[in-house]
Amino acid sequence: MININRKSFVTLLAATAMGLSLAPAKAADQFVNILTGGTSGVYYPLGVGLSKIYAEKIDGVRTQVQSTKASVENLNLLQQGKGELALALGDSVKLAWEGDADAGFKAPLDKLRGISAVYPNYIQIVASKDSGIANFADLKGKSLSVGAAKSGTELNARKIFEAAGMSYEDLSKTEYLPFAESVELIKNRQLDATLQSAGLGVSSIKDLSTSIDVQLVAVPEDVVKALGAPYISATIPAGTYTGQDADVQTVAVVNFLVTHSDVSDDLAYEMTKQLFENLPELEAAHKAAAQIKLENALNGMPVPLHPGAERYYKEKGMM
Repeated sequence: MININRKSFVTLLAATAMGLSLAPAKAADQFVNILTGGTSGVYYPLGVGLSKIYAEKIDGVRTQVQSTKASVENLNLLQQGKGELALALGDSVKLAWEGDADAGFKAPLDKLRGISAVYPNYIQIVASKDSGIANFADLKGKSLSVGAAKSGTELNARKIFEAAGMSYEDLSKTEYLPFAESVELIKNRQLDATLQSAGLGVSSIKDLSTSIDVQLVAVPEDVVKALGAPYISATIPAGTYTGQDADVQTVAVVNFLVTHSDVSDDLAYEMTKQLFENLPELEAAHKAAAQIKLENALNGMPVPLHPGAERYYKEKGMM
């Protein structure tokens, strides 16, 4: 005879009346934490777009979007298993794989695995008109925000200054601030300029250009050549921001979607597949996604491909 106390008996009756099953709960769904950047950048809205696509299209997956300090933090978190997918700048990914301590990687991040190249980040240097900054050399003696310390943006800034034969010591003041905070300081006349590594049409610079008169500062071609790979020459088209009536020459570096080796092959396959099969939905999240092309997915990949991603590219005849 089964011995059951009164409280358990009442619980059983209640469950039966409601048509509930007392069978053990199903195993937890797969969890995908997408590591992005500041909410005013491009990584975050793209991460939100991907999270919605994955939640709808991949069976048994729960998603979350985490705002971070972007590339360097994202890659370190992946190595620690604290995320399943991250956006990161190509130069940061390369330095992470090599274990460049100066860039914020104490040891080689050997668990990193590639999913896809996505869109290029444009180095966008924007100054208030009142600052008098018209070209790159004019930054000398001025105040500039170069992004959060040891972020992907700040690594870009350091490399560009070095290629131009300059350093932060040439500035009157160097601020290490996220995009939105940099913009607020410029609006309040507490900062002359901001350097932001992001997709075209980033909301922070849009906000600034609609609030005050700004000057986009070109990165000279000789600096671009001195930088070399993975940097490429690029143009910010006229009209990208309010008051910008001409093309502006700059430099760009490709972003990558990266995962880690502990993510299952099936999940990595689905993350890759759903990325490319739902690009219109991702473009609705941010227009930078319009530059994501399957034919460019493997270009310049700084780390080994995840086997799951490799399976997808083989199906597409790319490998």
